[in-house]
Amino acid sequence: MFDHPIPRVFQNRFSTQYRCFSVSMLAGPNDRSDVEKGGKIIMPPSALDQLSRLNITYPMLFKLTNKNSDRMTHCGVLEFVADEGICYLPHWMMQNLLLEEGGLVQVESVNLQVATYSKFQPQSPDFLDITNPKAVLENALRNFACLTTGDVIAINYNEKIYELRVMETKPDKAVSIIECDMNVDFDAPLGYKEPERSAQHEETADAEADHSGYVNDIGFRAFSGSGNRLDGKKKGVEPSPSPIKPGDIRRGIPNYDFKIGRITFIRNSRPLVKKVEEVSKIESSSVLHRIRTLELRS
Repeated sequence: MFDHPIPRVFQNRFSTQYRCFSVSMLAGPNDRSDVEKGGKIIMPPSALDQLSRLNITYPMLFKLTNKNSDRMTHCGVLEFVADEGICYLPHWMMQNLLLEEGGLVQVESVNLQVATYSKFQPQSPDFLDITNPKAVLENALRNFACLTTGDVIAINYNEKIYELRVMETKPDKAVSIIECDMNVDFDAPLGYKEPERSAQHEETADAEADHSGYVNDIGFRAFSGSGNRLDGKKKGVEPSPSPIKPGDIRRGIPNYDFKIGRITFIRNSRPLVKKVEEVSKIESSSVLHRIRTLELRS
């Protein structure tokens, strides 16, 4: 007698059955891909007429039940533009309810508590590639009206679909997330493995540094190399820096007496005796030469 189910009212509660279809089956020139990005459904105008006569609280929240599989979830409503007897659901919601195209779903109006806490588990390690996952999730949840523990929701970010399982919600297993202050936490993604550390790397990191090989070393020598003159002559004094005791300076051991603002330069130098004698001989010979020149002039 009737082409579509008649909504029933029990004590100011909306309850009816609809044939459900995915959003891709919605007729019309407009693209309704935005419905797939959230947790709201599209219902027929007769549902709005019945709901307006009831003393229900806003926002309108509904419980969806698949009686064949005993699966249920919760959602909000986006519009009342569907054909009579039909409602349109996001694809991820139909998967949670184990519904096929044209399957029957029970729709009931409910009142849910406001969420204070929720915990999610990404279903793929690819979710870790997102720079700020909490900000991305917060932005995606603006298209949702409620959360149900056990559901696997889908969010769209950078033209990629990420699935997250709702592991926990407080204060109840089904909560409203409209205008709420909710703390969000994440579990390790499904299939994620901690990076393994090599045993050799751990042994070398834990082993103490052995400085015994530096004891017999002659130590650091500053400017111990030899140099060359531009005229090709050899230097009068060969460099012979005295070795520094290993106890004074050791390679690889920091200077624990270092003070900020103080710089210490370590140099090894000896008086150049031979060079001084050569300079004195040159000066005496030049004086004699000048005396002889004056005698000849006179």
